[in-house]
Amino acid sequence: MKKYFNYKTLIIAGLVLAGLYLLSTKLKDIPEEVKTEEHQAIDSAELKLVNLKYGFPIDDFKVETSKVKRNQSLSTLLRQYEVSFSTIDKIARKAKKVFNVRKIKSGKEYSVLFTNDSIKNPEYFIYENTPVEYIVFDLRDTLHVYKGEKEIKYLKKQVSGDIESSLWNAMVSVKADPLLSIELSEIYAWTIDFFGIGKGDRFNIIYEEAFVDDKPIHDIKVLAVNFIHHNSDNYAFAFTEGEKKGFFDEKGNSLQKAFLKAPLRYSRISSRFSNRRFHPVLKRYRAHHGIDYAAPTGTPVHTIGDGVIIKKGYQKNGGGNYIKIKHNSVYSTTYMHLSRFGKGMRTGVRVKQGQTIGYVGSTGLATGPHLDFRVFKNGSAINPLKMKSPPVAPVKEENKPAFEKLKNDFLIELSSEKAISLQ
Repeated sequence: MKKYFNYKTLIIAGLVLAGLYLLSTKLKDIPEEVKTEEHQAIDSAELKLVNLKYGFPIDDFKVETSKVKRNQSLSTLLRQYEVSFSTIDKIARKAKKVFNVRKIKSGKEYSVLFTNDSIKNPEYFIYENTPVEYIVFDLRDTLHVYKGEKEIKYLKKQVSGDIESSLWNAMVSVKADPLLSIELSEIYAWTIDFFGIGKGDRFNIIYEEAFVDDKPIHDIKVLAVNFIHHNSDNYAFAFTEGEKKGFFDEKGNSLQKAFLKAPLRYSRISSRFSNRRFHPVLKRYRAHHGIDYAAPTGTPVHTIGDGVIIKKGYQKNGGGNYIKIKHNSVYSTTYMHLSRFGKGMRTGVRVKQGQTIGYVGSTGLATGPHLDFRVFKNGSAINPLKMKSPPVAPVKEENKPAFEKLKNDFLIELSSEKAISLQ
């Protein structure tokens, strides 16, 4: 039995070797280009990419895209595609915790995804709430509503130009987003008076611009700038320390100054910033774009930052005795209901941070002594309690090596003045 097993094993092994030899001979006879084509065909099939939109393999659907017309609601939009009233009611209820369907606005884009067959049933309704955010209404049996976000791509750019009339026009002339002019006015708010810039001044900016679906969404992040004003370089480099991002000059000094947190020692906040507040004297609702600080009559009121008094007097529309101070080309503040003004306070006078400019009172339309304090940014009222506080100290010693590397890299790019693309 043992001898029989050995002969059988040898016979099988011989047959296998013979088969392998014949196979290798046949493969040699196949033209090389045929083998290559077959290999490439396999690779291309494996590498075939799925075309995704809104998170769906969009080629698997029939798609109709349009814009919301005036007075169209979720109901009128879906009824166009024969979605039942019952389904619309249920999906609207499902949406409550995700999106208020009453906020669907005309001009916004939407898409409807249908089954890719002859019946063409609508399966998904997608409303583009913002350039980035979209709302998916799943119209299938599950009736599900959820939010999604499109991919944001950032393009790194560099732009330079000369000012002939205004910074805004200069941006337009070099085909850059004019919003860059506002960004620069905020970056240099404490160092350059942008009402005083003019012909002969020049800028060179490196920044990132956000795109969605290859369209700009007006989201700009300035990385480095040299603004040449009166033939002097004014560098600004964006640098983050901890959780705070600030702008620093080439020596690592902050370009920003801090405001005082409040313009007085107060007892309590009696009224907050609101677009619709019930006025205690007029007995009706109207906007209150300031903070009311309750404090005893005669409490000193201080300016929250250096600046120039641009208005002083009595407001007949309810503000009483007031002072308005321009701090820079971006920020100004107003102090109202004063009982009296500080010594020497008049239009054109320069004041220092913390200087007494007046005293708490109840002049004008007021039910009791308080300061109505308002902050304006680029001419528009903002909530004083939500003002961002940028770092004002220089770059910390432990962060200086990182800052120096970042600064030197940007200095090379600023000197080249070439547009750069971010992959």
